Amino acid sequence: MNLHEYQAKRTFAKYGVPIPDGDVAYTANEARENAKKLGGKVVVKAQVHIGGRGKAGGVKLANTPEEAAEAAAKILGMDIKGFTVNKVLIDEQSAIDKEIYLAVLIDRAARRSMIMASAAGGMDIEAVAKETPEKIIKVHVDPALGVKGYQSTYIASRMGLPREQWKQFHNIVTNLYASFVNSDASLAEVNPLIVTDDGMLMAVDGKMSIDDNALYRQPELEAMRDLSEEPEAEKQARAAGINFIQLDGNIGCMVNGAGLAMTTMDVVNLFGGSPANFLDIGGGAKAESVATALKLILSDPKVKAVLINIFGGITRGDEVAQGIVDALAMVDTDIPMVVRLAGTNAKEGLAILADAEMETAVTLSDAAQKAVAIAGGAA
Repeated sequence: MNLHEYQAKRTFAKYGVPIPDGDVAYTANEARENAKKLGGKVVVKAQVHIGGRGKAGGVKLANTPEEAAEAAAKILGMDIKGFTVNKVLIDEQSAIDKEIYLAVLIDRAARRSMIMASAAGGMDIEAVAKETPEKIIKVHVDPALGVKGYQSTYIASRMGLPREQWKQFHNIVTNLYASFVNSDASLAEVNPLIVTDDGMLMAVDGKMSIDDNALYRQPELEAMRDLSEEPEAEKQARAAGINFIQLDGNIGCMVNGAGLAMTTMDVVNLFGGSPANFLDIGGGAKAESVATALKLILSDPKVKAVLINIFGGITRGDEVAQGIVDALAMVDTDIPMVVRLAGTNAKEGLAILADAEMETAVTLSDAAQKAVAIAGGAA
C-alpha cells in the first residue's frame, strides 16, 4: 500500500524527522487559506501515487495566497500519467542549499534492511544508479543493532556533508529507520532531504510503501489507503482475494502461484511479448475465483490475447477449466486465449476446454509463443 507524500511525511515526523509546515487542500479556496497560515510563500504539490509530478506541471511555487489559489486551480483535476489530482499539498517554501537522496528499503538478496543515500538528491535515483552508480551509497542494517553512528558518519562523509551536520544527519537516518520498521514498510524514501541555507536538514518530499501483509497490525496506516488512486481491477481483485497487478502490456496472464506467474511473465517477454498484468489465483482456486480473475483480465482494453498457465497441485485442472468456461459465459469477448494445463486433473480439464473449442498448449514455451503471435508481438 502506497502513501501520499503528505501522509508519508507526517509519518516520518511522528518519529522525529523534520518536515516543513503544510496542509492538504481540496479546493483553490482551501489552498488560499492554507497559504495565508503559512505566510504566503508556499509550494503547491499534486498528491498522486506517481512520480514525475514536477515535469508534468503538478508542482508550482507561489509567493502569495492568491498565487497559491491560482496554482491549485490549475493542478486540481489535472491528469498525471493516468492519475487525476484530487488534492494538493500546500507546504511552506524552504531555502535550499543542497539536495540529498535518502531511503530505507529491503535488500532481499542480503535479507536485511538497507540505507541508500546519494548526494545527487532531487533527481531520478534510477537514472543516477544507471549513469553514475558511484554516487549511490549503500549500508546494510543489522536488525538486532539498528543504525549505528559509524554507519551514518560513513554515509555523511561520503556525500561531503560538513562535520557539523553529521549529528543532524544521524538523527534523521535513525528516525527514518524507526518509521520504516515500526510501520512495517518496504520503502521509506526522502527525495530530497534538503540542507537549508542556514545549515538545517529537512525532508521536503516523502514516499512510503507499506507491506500489505502487515496491515492487520497497522490500522492507522490502513485507514490512509486512498482507493481512488488504485485501478478498479486491483480493488476488485483484493476483495476477491486474488493477487493482481495491472501492467502496460497486451497479453493477459492468469497463473496459479506467484513464482510460476513471474516465470510466465519472463517467458512472454523472452518471446517478444509484453505482459498486461501479474495475476496469481492462488494454490486452491475454485471455479468462481478463476471466473473473477478472467473477468479482471478482460476488463483491460489493452489485452489482445490471454495466456493461462496452470500447474495443478492443490488446484485442480478441471476446476480451472470449468472456471474459464463459466467466465466466458458471463463475459462477452472475442479475445483469443491459450491455455496450458498440467498436473492434477489436467486430462479432465483439457477435455472440458476441447469441448469449448479453446486453444491449448503442452508446454509454457509453446503457450507463450502462441499468445505472442496472436497478440501481434509486444505492445
